[in-house]
Amino acid sequence: MTTTDKSEKNPVLPFLPTTRDEIQRLGWDCPDVILFSGDAYVDHPSFAAAVIGRTLQAAGYRVAIVPQPNWRDDLRDFRKLGAPRLFFGVSAGAMDSMVNHYTANRRLRHDDAYTPGGRHGMRPDYPTIVYSEILKRLYPDVPVVAGGIEASLRRVAHYDYWQDRLRPSILADASADMIIYGMGEKSVVEIARRLDSGEALSDMTDIPQTVFFSDNPPAEGDLILHSFEDCLKDKRKQAENFRHVEEESNRFEGRVMWQSTHGKWIRINRMWPPMAPGEIDASFDLPYQRTPHPRYRGKTIPAYEMIRHSINMHRGCFGGCAFCTISAHQGKFIASRSKESILREARQVTRMEDFKGYISDLGGPSANMYGMGGRDKSICAKCLRPSCLHPRPCPNLDNNHKPLLDIYHAVDSLPGIKKSFIGSGIRYDLAMADSKDASVNGVNRTYLKELIRSHVSGRLKVAPEHTSSRVLDCMRKPEFELFRKFKRIFDETNREAGLRQQLIPYFISSHPACREEDMAELAAITKDLDFHLEQVQDFTPTPMTLATEIYYTGIHPYTGEKVFTARTEREKLAQRQFFFWYKPEERHAIECELRKMHRPDLIERLYGRGGSFRAPSGPRPLNSGKTNSRNGSGPESSRRKKRR
Repeated sequence: MTTTDKSEKNPVLPFLPTTRDEIQRLGWDCPDVILFSGDAYVDHPSFAAAVIGRTLQAAGYRVAIVPQPNWRDDLRDFRKLGAPRLFFGVSAGAMDSMVNHYTANRRLRHDDAYTPGGRHGMRPDYPTIVYSEILKRLYPDVPVVAGGIEASLRRVAHYDYWQDRLRPSILADASADMIIYGMGEKSVVEIARRLDSGEALSDMTDIPQTVFFSDNPPAEGDLILHSFEDCLKDKRKQAENFRHVEEESNRFEGRVMWQSTHGKWIRINRMWPPMAPGEIDASFDLPYQRTPHPRYRGKTIPAYEMIRHSINMHRGCFGGCAFCTISAHQGKFIASRSKESILREARQVTRMEDFKGYISDLGGPSANMYGMGGRDKSICAKCLRPSCLHPRPCPNLDNNHKPLLDIYHAVDSLPGIKKSFIGSGIRYDLAMADSKDASVNGVNRTYLKELIRSHVSGRLKVAPEHTSSRVLDCMRKPEFELFRKFKRIFDETNREAGLRQQLIPYFISSHPACREEDMAELAAITKDLDFHLEQVQDFTPTPMTLATEIYYTGIHPYTGEKVFTARTEREKLAQRQFFFWYKPEERHAIECELRKMHRPDLIERLYGRGGSFRAPSGPRPLNSGKTNSRNGSGPESSRRKKRR
């Protein structure tokens, strides 16, 4: 049974077609747009292919999806639907394929959260390049438009950790005619409409958030980046480029940027302004089935299992963490859904057959940035700060958590909902930042206590990331003392409520500016706080983050100063071992390292005088070393592109 969208010619389908048989049953001659995705097709607002497909459908276009095509055989998956009327869309999926495939030590992963059964090997390295090359070879006259996080974060010359080299814009390596970077709904509809009206893709030079080769020279006022070839010769020029790209990406109205690559100009158009509530509501209110396509019946898709009963309330993040890609992809300015749209989705979740009354996550990229931004927008329009929270909260920032509390109360009062949890990471520094308005400070204290009492599923995840002031400053994170204060609030609130919940802190080793001694101090400090570290990871350089540029160039793009970074496997393992000081098999190596550092005081703090030590009473490590979405995107990322 289908319902009508704009006309009987374009019905709203339970699922977008994925096979020739499904297309024929609909009576289509051919789709207008065919999307190729590295992920399984899940019709849910957290999965990009579904969002783009449903957005185009709502605009009146016939859309088909080919999920995880086989690129190894006779390419029948690329041929089976034929050519679309307008264009092919290509995406590697919700993760950069290299983050998806390899660990921080460049070892091959054995699973893929976006594939049925978690099966590895269902997408190639760099699907954006592989898929677009195949499609151009088979259908040379059909436009190919690439999008998704892999294309987005590789839109300019970038360091590739897995090949350990600087690569040009992915446009230079792929056969795509155009890239859409960032959240792509508005750009993809504009492209479809103009192609439909007969305009050539090569003439579409003004669409925001697009990247393409241009025969026209830069105009006055545009920003010309150092060429790819110059960056290969001089890492300092690559660092300078990064600063320009980050600043332009964080502006209300950025400039057009250009980069010469292999003797040709690549034009990077500015970002769209942040979506208004009505625009972002329109995206989340599309007729998603909220389930995987029936072709996967009986199979489990791990990433979907994590988000099936979750609700994403906003996009964007103004935290600006040095290792995070959210602002580079979604933007610094928060685009929040209306309360009504969130409640509509919550009601839809309650109607799911397997729903037991618990919303697993009522959050966002950073769970508590909903509805926030600058009080005076004219100040924001001029601001180039990459973070509204570092080195200290911006005095223009409105951090009132009352709208967020209103959402919590409204969702929890719906029939069928027993409780809503906050599964995505919160910025405790945002909730604890002093406001000039005393009433806001009171609301924010109430928020923290209510969060801890009523919205924690036994364990609250937060991300202090490190204990060293020098490392935290490089990370663009607050001082560790603020985490201590938050822990006191957490413990006090639990005592008052008679709860025994756990605080789960995230930490990173081998981040730029971090040395072995910093990790040894971290081990001693967290041991004193009775933490048995669980959520930990090695820093993984991913394209378009400040930390990655420092890792590659050895230079801080904003200061020009040299910054130490652990690069060899030995250096990384030497730092990482301190996470696991409590393991008997690690003790000898740790004691040897501490003696080399001339830090017998840390040996005593970790193991006690005379060598005896008490293991912390905190939770046992469940997934130590798991790479998560902080470095690029992880299994949780489709729900939120989440963490900070």
